[in-house]
Amino acid sequence: MRKFVFYIAYPLLWLVSKLPFPLFYLFSDFIYVVVYYLIGYRKKVVRGNLELCFPHKSTEELKKIEKAFYHHMCDMFLEMIKTLSISKKQLKERFVYKNIEELQRLEEQSAGIIIMCGHYASYEWATAINFYKTKNKGYAIYKKIKNQYFNKLIKDIRANLGATLISSREAIPTMLRNKRDAISSTYYMISDQSPKKNTVKNWTNFMGTETPVFNGSEAMAKKLDFAVLYLKVEKVKRGFYEATLLPLAENPKETEDFEITTSFFNELEKQIRNQPEFYLWTHKRWKHQKKDF
Repeated sequence: MRKFVFYIAYPLLWLVSKLPFPLFYLFSDFIYVVVYYLIGYRKKVVRGNLELCFPHKSTEELKKIEKAFYHHMCDMFLEMIKTLSISKKQLKERFVYKNIEELQRLEEQSAGIIIMCGHYASYEWATAINFYKTKNKGYAIYKKIKNQYFNKLIKDIRANLGATLISSREAIPTMLRNKRDAISSTYYMISDQSPKKNTVKNWTNFMGTETPVFNGSEAMAKKLDFAVLYLKVEKVKRGFYEATLLPLAENPKETEDFEITTSFFNELEKQIRNQPEFYLWTHKRWKHQKKDF
């Protein structure tokens, strides 16, 4: 059944990816109406997250953020599909790295680099960085999905951006092997995931709430002595993004425990508070509360 659904869906997705941008975003507007008004996809989760993070905003203000978020979410999902057919030239025009020289500089002085990303703006197009003049091999860590056919589709889409995709389970063995073999690499990690309850070890104050967090990026950076960057992505206008690479630690072994992780969440929070509609509010980020432990 999964195979059948995939072979029905794939041609449709490919056709959507071929739409010229004006029609493409018109189609996104239609998807927004379906997702927000007809399906109401995860509205309860979104509203709960917004109320938790912005307790002083009025109902009208929260509703405005909510609608803007759903518009952005539909755009971003379709932009991922657009990757099936978008050209390298188009993508570099639409996702611009403002200071690629920062990555190039660290490539010369560090055995490896970890780029910490949040679920903010366009994290799907972020690995377009591989289209610039960089020397490191690029890896993007992703969470494997159960449907093997759609998992392959996701891998194929993201592979078009020039990065090698590896699952979260493959990440540590790959990093250790590349370090051993002196293969200079850059690893893109979405680092604001919510850990499972039985694995929670670390907490930080994120958006005004004590929040359980993964510390894996920092731990591997310290173990392997990899420089760490924060990927600050800003949405300039519909379909156009700019990214800035901000150093979090050039010599991670010299930092205090949890310092890198805290810095990452501080940078992400600043962006969310500035333009909250571009964060992924459908994610159950605060499903675990410290009072429950």
